[in-house]
Amino acid sequence: MGFIRLIAALIGFVFGFFLGSSLLQVTQVTPLTNQILVVLLLATACAILGWLGAPYVTVMPATYIVNWLRAASGGDLIGGAFGAAVGLILALFLAFPLSFLPGDIGRYAPLVTAVVLGVIGATAGAVKRAELGAFAEGVRGVRRDRADARVLLDTSVIIDGRVADVVRSGFVRGTLIVPKFVLAELQFFNDSPDGSKRERGRRGLEMLAKMQKEDTVKVELSDEEPAGTGADVAELQGITVLNINDLAKAVRPVVLPGEEITVRVIQEGKEPAQAVGYLEDGTMVVVENGVRHIGSELPVTVMRVLQTVGGRMIFGHPKGETTETRRPRAIDR
Repeated sequence: MGFIRLIAALIGFVFGFFLGSSLLQVTQVTPLTNQILVVLLLATACAILGWLGAPYVTVMPATYIVNWLRAASGGDLIGGAFGAAVGLILALFLAFPLSFLPGDIGRYAPLVTAVVLGVIGATAGAVKRAELGAFAEGVRGVRRDRADARVLLDTSVIIDGRVADVVRSGFVRGTLIVPKFVLAELQFFNDSPDGSKRERGRRGLEMLAKMQKEDTVKVELSDEEPAGTGADVAELQGITVLNINDLAKAVRPVVLPGEEITVRVIQEGKEPAQAVGYLEDGTMVVVENGVRHIGSELPVTVMRVLQTVGGRMIFGHPKGETTETRRPRAIDR
């Protein structure tokens, strides 16, 4: 800082010296000693102003610009640069007719117009970067490549944790957008005195950290807060909502009558000698004559698959045994 002040004081002294010399040519200051005194006083005053004002025209503006650049996202910078370029191009078209204005107006009007339009364009581009991106895609008439997909994660899906497994499998690529209010909610849960909430917050933060380590995706924080909350609001605004539960149902293995599966029988069923178990994906399996196998892993031959409102149910019997075929009845879950 001292070096910058010294340079600014030197520049101020030189400027004041030449300014004083120019003033003497239009004034009647005499004798020579008074002229020298005026020049020296003016040069000294400009040097002092340069020394005192150096931080306000160098370091402080530079610090502000650096802090702003650090806080701004990449999208804001790209949008601002694009807007500034559009503003300068518009100013270029206006420069020629403006140069015909009379006097000094015609000389400085193109420069002032370029500065004003450049600043306005940069500001508009940074503020409306999302709309600019959508417009650019509409003009090109192409959809983003799968690798460039941007997926917005909410609090519940991060805490659920299955999305981290989907990301690790490589089925999700691109950028995962995590709004800062979602991160704040996870931190709030993590700091909660309630043990259940604290566990959910800790799990959510762990899942987020796990996804940040994946090479196939990029996790990005967003300052934008949508109007409204929840998937229903997103659907009303025309946003595609991806549900992890729908994905889990879609990738469930298909089971056909006659196939054999292995299930752990855990409880009695509604009918005599009937037992119930579950597959890893949560599908209920009703085993006829399976009550004596409760607590063990049991090979089961599938008799029928029933789709109910609550989900899929499989009816079968222990492998190698035959049972009387009867109409399956829904079991209370």
